Amino acid sequence: MTPPPRAVVFDVGNVLIDWQPTRLYERLVPDAAEREALFARVDFAAFNLEGDRGDLAEATAAAADRHPADAALVLAWRERWAEMFGPEIPGSPEIFRALKTSGIPLAALTNFARDTWLTAQESFPMLAEFDVEVVSGREGVIKPQAEIYALVESRLGLSGKDLFFTDDKLANVEAAAARGWRIHHFEGAEGLAAALRAQGLPV
Repeated sequence: MTPPPRAVVFDVGNVLIDWQPTRLYERLVPDAAEREALFARVDFAAFNLEGDRGDLAEATAAAADRHPADAALVLAWRERWAEMFGPEIPGSPEIFRALKTSGIPLAALTNFARDTWLTAQESFPMLAEFDVEVVSGREGVIKPQAEIYALVESRLGLSGKDLFFTDDKLANVEAAAARGWRIHHFEGAEGLAAALRAQGLPV
């Protein structure tokens, strides 16, 4: 029988904590057609990804400079970021706590700007309880690039089947699988709990 994984690696957004930018912009731009036009003019996903490589405030300011007519709405992405993030995903904190209580090392592997990561930890103290944090904005590399997975391995001192990883984005779990990690494509806490139990972990 294959031994259980020796550490569990979590993505954060939409695995542990809900992240829904549309929630904020539905309030800021109530008209659906106007909102669609805004997102057609401004590539919010692109500058958010730039933020994930470093600092979201810097990436947002640069995007606002590129779109002066929409600057206030662009700047709201960072200024009101906390309104996009939360609450906890139902059931996920209980899984995190069960693993933590049982002594399983836990790592965060997340595409997250270095500035908003600190805000997130203040709002959700669970996010400060990881044994290892690999945050893209601090490292300058993002999932699914191989280098960020290698950082997790180095800091945990583990690799391959000793690691179990869950993420809501399929490309990210596929990149982990390519390194021999055990994986779960997150679609809800119930499925994650079942996958962890199937691997012999106490949840």
